[in-house]
This record gives sequence, C-alpha cells and structure tokens, in this order.
Amino acid sequence: MNYFMVMKGYFFLPFISSLFAATLLMAQPRELLIQVDKQGAEIQPTMYGLFFEDINYAADGGLYAELVKNRSFEFPQSFTGWCTFGKVELRDDGPFERNPHYVRLSWPGHDHKHTGLENEGFFGIGIEKEEKYRFSVWARSPEGTRDTLRVELVDRASMQEQQAFAAAALVVDSKEWKKYQVILTSRERIPKARLRIFLNSRGPVDMEHISLFPTDTWKGHENGLRKDLAQALTDIRPGVFRFPGGCIVEGTDLATRYQWKNSVGPVENRPLNENRWHYTFPHRFYPDYYQSYGLGFYEYFLLSEEMGAEPLPILSCGLSCQFQNQDMACHVDVDDLKEYIQDALDLIEFANGEITSPWGKVRAEMGHPAPFNMKFIGIGNEQWGPEYPERLEPFIKAIRQSHPEIKIVGGSGPGSEGEQFDYLWPEMKRLKADLVDEHFYRPESWFLSQGARYDSYDRNGPKVFAGEYACHGRGKKWNHFNASLLEAAFMTGMERNADIVHMATYAPLFAHVEGWQWRPDLIWFDNLRSMRTASYYVQQLFSHNRGTHVLPLTMEGRAVTGAQGQHGLFASAVLDDVHQTVIVKVVNTSEASQQITLTLQGLKKKESLAGGSLVTLHSPDPDRENSLDEPNAILPSHQFIEAAGNSLTTFVGAKTFAIYKLNRITAR
Repeated sequence: MNYFMVMKGYFFLPFISSLFAATLLMAQPRELLIQVDKQGAEIQPTMYGLFFEDINYAADGGLYAELVKNRSFEFPQSFTGWCTFGKVELRDDGPFERNPHYVRLSWPGHDHKHTGLENEGFFGIGIEKEEKYRFSVWARSPEGTRDTLRVELVDRASMQEQQAFAAAALVVDSKEWKKYQVILTSRERIPKARLRIFLNSRGPVDMEHISLFPTDTWKGHENGLRKDLAQALTDIRPGVFRFPGGCIVEGTDLATRYQWKNSVGPVENRPLNENRWHYTFPHRFYPDYYQSYGLGFYEYFLLSEEMGAEPLPILSCGLSCQFQNQDMACHVDVDDLKEYIQDALDLIEFANGEITSPWGKVRAEMGHPAPFNMKFIGIGNEQWGPEYPERLEPFIKAIRQSHPEIKIVGGSGPGSEGEQFDYLWPEMKRLKADLVDEHFYRPESWFLSQGARYDSYDRNGPKVFAGEYACHGRGKKWNHFNASLLEAAFMTGMERNADIVHMATYAPLFAHVEGWQWRPDLIWFDNLRSMRTASYYVQQLFSHNRGTHVLPLTMEGRAVTGAQGQHGLFASAVLDDVHQTVIVKVVNTSEASQQITLTLQGLKKKESLAGGSLVTLHSPDPDRENSLDEPNAILPSHQFIEAAGNSLTTFVGAKTFAIYKLNRITAR
C-alpha cells in the first residue's frame, strides 16, 4: 500500500470525525430553559464592585494625580526623586509636625551659578499639550525679603532650542509659612517631563510640600484623582468599593501597616508610609515605592460616593503579614488590641458620625459635613490559623455593641480551599460574621471546574464576598482573552447563587506598565494613557447587566455549570424588574460554535418576546490582549436581535461570552 496514501487517510479521518462532531453540535440546539415565573433571590446592589490596593503604583504615580515624587522630602533618603544644584540645604524643623523636612535655597555665591531643584516624577512626569497644571508650595522668605522662584516644566531629551516648554514666576513675600501657587500651561505633549525650580533672587527661600497637579482632575478636586483612571472605575458602575487593600493593610510589619488616621486631615501633614510592595518581589524591585497618603480614607470615601458604590474599608486585626512573620512576637497580643479596636470604632464615627463628634468633625472640616453612610467594615485581610478568629472576636463584640447596623466582613485565608479555608469558614459562622472574604488567584483549569462552587454552600450563615480573584493562565500570567472568558464563566455561578454571594471584586485593579509587581491587572496605564483589559469588559458587562433577581436556568434539568456533558457551556439568567427584561448570560468555553435555544417558560397570557439586544465579547486568538498601543483590540460588540413567541434560537460562537437581553410585551 502506498505510504503517502495511508498517512493521508490517517490524518483525513480524524478531520472528518471532528467536522462531523462540530456539525452535530450545531445541528442539535441546546435548550436553555428560563423560568420567568419563578423569581429567585434578590441580587444585591453590591454584587459587582472594585478592589483597590496600592500595588503596581496604583495610588502615588497612578490614580492619585500628584505628579511630584517625595514632595515633602520624607523618604529615608531625603532627596530621592530630586536632583539638587547650587546651595540646597535640608532642614527638619518645618511647619508640619508629621512631615518636618523642608529645603532652604540660598544664593550659590556667584551670579553665574544657579540654585534649585529638579523632580523626576513617577517614571517621568506626563504632561499633555495645552493643559493647565497647578504648581503649589509651602514657602517663606526667612529674612523677610521679596524673593522669586522660576518654575518650569522641562524636557531634557528635547532637540528644541530650549528645554523648558512651560514656565512661570512665583513671588515669595512673607517671613511666615504660606501656601503659594501658580498655573503652568504646557505647549507640548511630553510623556516624561521634569519639574525644575530655580531660585531667581538672592534668597534664602524655604520650601516644603512641593506639588504639581493637573487642574483637570476627577470632579475638579484640588487634591484630586487622575481623570481617565477614575472614569474607568466609574464606567464599571461598581456596587461596592473595597480599600485600601490587600496586603498593605497588614504591612510587612506592624509599623508599616496602613493606618487610616494618618491618611486624613490636611494633606501637608499626612506622614509617609513604607509600601510593602516595594521590596516584596526582588525580581520586580522598586526601592522608591512609598505611600504619601495623599490618597487617603477621605478621598476613598469621596470616590465611593461619586461612583455610587458602597465603601468597604478594611482594617488591621493586629496581625502583620503572616507569610512574612512566622513569629507571634511580630503580632499584637489579643490583650493589647484596644488601640486597634478603637481605630475601627473611630472610623465608623469618621464616616457616619455627627459633625459634633470628634471624628465627624474631622470629616466636616475636610469638606464633607454630611455622613458617608458606611454600612460595611472588614477586619483583617489574608490571616489564618486560630490567631485570626481569636483577634477578630473582640472586634466583632465591640462593633456589635456600639454599631449593630454595621455589617462585618471576616476572611477565609489566602486560599480558595484547603486546611485553612476549611477551618476558618466554621469559625466565621461561630463568630457570626456577616460576610466572608474569599480569595482565589487560580489557573484556567480551576476556573473551568468551579461553575457549581456555590451551589452547595450553607445558606444559614455568613454571605460570600469574593474579594480577590483573577484567572492566571498557565505560563501566561497576563490579561489574555481566554483568562477573561473563564472569569466570565465562573461569574455565572456567582450570579446564579446571588442568595449567598453578595459581593465580588476582581484584583488587582491598576498597574503602571513601568512599575508593576503583580499581573494580571484590570486596568493598565502609563503617564498619559490607560487601557481597559478584556477582564475589565467582563466585569463591566456583568455590572451593567446585573438585574434585580435571579431566574432559574437549566439545560436538560441541570444548572449550566460547564459540567461533563454540557459542552463547555456556562449560563445564568436574571430578571431586570425595573425594565421587565430577561437577561441571559452564556459563556461558550469550547472550540466550537454551538446552537442554543433560549426558552422562556412561565410567560403570562398574551405576553411574548419582542426582540432585544445581544452583547458579545470574543477574540479569534485566545492569547490576544489589549495594550496601550492597541486598547481596542478586544471590545464588546452590540447588536439588536429579533425574537417572538417564547423562545430564541441562535448560535453562540466558540470562545465567546454572550449576553441576551430579551424584552417582553403584552398584546392588547
């Protein structure tokens, strides 16, 4: 027999078999039965939200719009981020108790020499053409002279005749510390500019808290947020906003844990804090990564309010990072938790208290007399072992006694299953926590296997907060499309179990392309641009199509969870009671297009479908991802669909997330 013909036939037969199988799949519609007359659990407004942590330069250098690094000279190496020239002296008896350092600029001793400073920003300073930037500084002329500073935005790499592309003079005319400011207007777009300050008189001049902000911040706040990044968060329509982390809540040690009281009050007097992420990964090492606390709890609460999201602050339980501190001497003894518990009670007062209360007064003085109406508080992050519940218990007792209206979030450790997870869930039930924070950064195989995860959870205990999760591809720890598809598949299981799952937030949220420590992340950015990943659009699509109540959905009598025999399909259905719309989410994780029939059972007499819309998220290349250069490589696609009677037969493409919004009408 001819060898070539044998081999040709060997390869051809499997091809015919695959083609036949694919054709068979398409020829036999899978009926998804949605029972519209059996309205299920209410879907919480907090169901889909955002988790913020200052990792990957998410705060300073990211969402927080400050463009100057080390603006108060409080880094351990006081001139980190600064280049000095001429006669510059560092002093430590400044006007702000918790930020005592400042610089004195003096005449360099020769009229042809210059004294001043230059700041590098965060991976440079991003400046847009024709935009305005507010330079501000606390300054004084200690000898009572009238002195002048020249403030410039410069491009060292410029091939133009001058490095400066924006400049202004600022007069310092008081012996007392005062805040001065001047507006700079850029005539160029420079992704990596620098801020340069000359002493243009004999001086001396003292300078503290040197700051540069775009005037066009989110909602116009002076101590504001970067507009495009805050807009990206708002566009998700989050129901809950968890902050400030994450592992920074714990700190590498107790001294560097996040302390909310240090992050409120006048921004000039908020002390520097070490960011635990600057040295956590030696292979992604950033020794100049600190927290200015300019983006603090007041700003988090304000952002929550402006996004329409419930604020969910997380506080330390007295345990520093247990991964990095095995010795219990590194943690607070249970008997010494009074200060930590008082911090939690004071935070509730700061958020919700009357302006006559001590911490309510602080909030009011910052510009928000009305309460923020905080409803949730989390205690601890990824703690485990008996040391966690024994510390959580006195927090719960104190909060219940003083504020029974506040819902308390506990944790189930750093894993999605296993010994600690199995130990902590019963402990959270015993302590009567309201929600339990679950974390799972897991591979694709895990997400494919977890479609029914919450089907068997005990309904008589705490609710679930899926507080940190993301699909990590095997050998592909980035934001490729297939990871987002499997996240969507998993989320149908959360939605179907909305009676037990009350909150879910992808993590991490932000990453600077030049300063990341962890990936994948929901939104990437550089100094001037930002990009929304495919995972971002999954989160947005679920949030925008949340609905109000779960509707039962089955295929051949079973929930559609990607189980064996379900051909890689995952699905959930909800009712939007406000618009009388049925929303069906279908995720096809298989390699083949599949024909499905959506049948609405239980429509009222004279009621039928009247068309609707279809949104799909798909990429022909599962490894494709959006980038700053190609931010729209993967985008949701929208179209109108026609439907009549009580069913719709259609195809859902291979590797596709599809959302069907079906309108109902009543015949007259």
